[in-house]
Amino acid sequence: MGLASAGKRQTRFHGRVENQERSCDHPGCEAAGEFRAPGSRRPSFDGPGEWRWMCLDHVRAFNTGYNFFQGMSPDEIADAQGPYGGWERETRAFSTRGASPPPRWADFVDPLDAIGARFRPRRDEERKDGRELSGEDRKWLKVLGLGIDADRRALRQRYLDLVRRYHPDKNGGDRSHEKALQAVIEAYTALKARPAFA
Repeated sequence: MGLASAGKRQTRFHGRVENQERSCDHPGCEAAGEFRAPGSRRPSFDGPGEWRWMCLDHVRAFNTGYNFFQGMSPDEIADAQGPYGGWERETRAFSTRGASPPPRWADFVDPLDAIGARFRPRRDEERKDGRELSGEDRKWLKVLGLGIDADRRALRQRYLDLVRRYHPDKNGGDRSHEKALQAVIEAYTALKARPAFA
């Protein structure tokens, strides 16, 4: 790279929207507003949110002081930083044009389960309350010996019964059921947090 090209002012920037004839939203600035920055309303179910248009210098200054988490509680921050942040939100209902409705994203912990459920053939075994069960949920129900229509009360009762049966303190110190006990605890812990058992 020669001195001539090194001395040139950079004119191509990622995110620049030219020829929109907007002026910078920063008070008193007459430059073109070619860069988009988040406005006061965040994206939500109702739409993409508001945007402010700024010149390069003011969008750089805005970006240095921007804090995505400003105004959020510690719990909201922790949820947004989690690996599944955003998956629990409801999405808009779109027309299925006669096809079976897609699964609700909020009923799944793992996004891949939700995507797979959309393209998996409908099973004959559906819950009477209409709540979706993932393949993992069905596996845990089998571990506990419960049917797919079990509710939270049945889940808790079955868990207590199996812990009494398998725990060494309850069955005379017999440790031969430790693996079964561990599987029961794991299944109950996984299922009690699922939307179908809320």
